[in-house]
Amino acid sequence: MKALVVRGGWAGHSPVEATDAFLPFLRGAGFAVDVSDSLEVYDAALPSYDLVVQCWSDGELSDDRFACLEAAVRSGTGLAGWHGGLVDAFRGSRGYMRLVGGQFVAHPGDFVDHRVEITSTHPVVAGLSGFALRTEQYWVLADGLNDVHATTTFEPADPWHAPLTVPAVWTRRWGAGRVFACTVGHAPEDLAVPQVRTIVERGLLWAARTRG
Repeated sequence: MKALVVRGGWAGHSPVEATDAFLPFLRGAGFAVDVSDSLEVYDAALPSYDLVVQCWSDGELSDDRFACLEAAVRSGTGLAGWHGGLVDAFRGSRGYMRLVGGQFVAHPGDFVDHRVEITSTHPVVAGLSGFALRTEQYWVLADGLNDVHATTTFEPADPWHAPLTVPAVWTRRWGAGRVFACTVGHAPEDLAVPQVRTIVERGLLWAARTRG
């Protein structure tokens, strides 16, 4: 199996440190891993990869590069990532937002205490229970065709007059490919939380079609 890790963009999400933490896991799971610190890797066809792990916050994705990535996923390459590296990337590309199935809009209150609740028995979250965090709580707009496996709820506060629950972990199908997204992961410390680490590791394998 082959995996491509694409990392860069806004440095505040520690793309190198965050992805480095998962390289031993990927290699231990049997992947030959290539790492790119440039979006130029999306200039060429990606059919040989079983998985693309993207950690690239903000940035611009040209139509040609999006077409390359989308064609790979449609053909069966998995796409996976967390937090801004996947769901706050390439805001100018509507096609990319449709591919991922969700888009970050805000994290009200910045770093706040909140919970992530498990809402399915999917292999990505099987056996896990809800857990508490103090970090950014992502408010996202999401595709109704996503399979949502964990959520987070915003408590009533101006201007919201009632609790608001949004997806925190989801999977989706795109043609022959699979997409995995986790909105937790602002800093490497967040990714080291045992439940988050487990979800991301399982999500990488699920997206690459090695399980579930």
